[in-house]
Amino acid sequence: MELYKQLAALGCFTKQDLVRLAGSESSAEWHIRRYLQKGYIERIRRDLYAAISLETEQPIPSRFRIASKAADDACLICHSAFEYYGYANQVFYDIYFASSKRSRPFEYNGIHYCHIANPESLPGLEMSGGVRVTSLEQTAVDSIVYMEKIGGIEELIRCLVLIPSLNGDNLLKALAAYGKATLYQKAGYILSSLQDELSLDPSFFAECEKHISASKTYLFPRQDGFVFHRRWKLYAPDDLRAFTDKGISEHASI
Repeated sequence: MELYKQLAALGCFTKQDLVRLAGSESSAEWHIRRYLQKGYIERIRRDLYAAISLETEQPIPSRFRIASKAADDACLICHSAFEYYGYANQVFYDIYFASSKRSRPFEYNGIHYCHIANPESLPGLEMSGGVRVTSLEQTAVDSIVYMEKIGGIEELIRCLVLIPSLNGDNLLKALAAYGKATLYQKAGYILSSLQDELSLDPSFFAECEKHISASKTYLFPRQDGFVFHRRWKLYAPDDLRAFTDKGISEHASI
């Protein structure tokens, strides 16, 4: 049972992890067949497995750990990163992860794992307890980019207001990785609405203004109540806080 103990310590493991532990591919394949039969492990998807607790008969790894093992460089992104940090308003059935390689979505234990092809996020990786996750600043920027995939503007703002502070320099690095003028406009508008809560220095917004386009744009597809914000050359809600008070997003949640 020594090998099982090692797998239980990993929680989630790939076939290659088992090859290294067992000493050969043939031994790894034999143990996979045997452990699957005995219920010691479960197949999450091809070549990815979860160790099962002998006490509870439940999978040992968290959904965050599983997402981090979905690819060699996989990391939690957007709303899933907010959830990991404890700054999410809701907990979703969807877990989002980024990697530099294409990865098909998959489901395991009632959770849908969704891949976002977004190499811009990867330089912001941090490691904690075997979980890969983007930095808070990278998470905020990614969530603005993929706003409609993670519950919309309401959920984004509710996550952001839970964060004690953000680092302006790190935000600028994340914005620069995308290099899109419209993103500076959207980020400038959203974060300026929460400037006091996030403790952002005015110099951050001044730098954002240097990169915005002369073209006018929309925060997201136009809705009633949008006004033009001259500073950001952006059509958006007049009062972002009031906009979030309309109700909780209809995104599927746990």
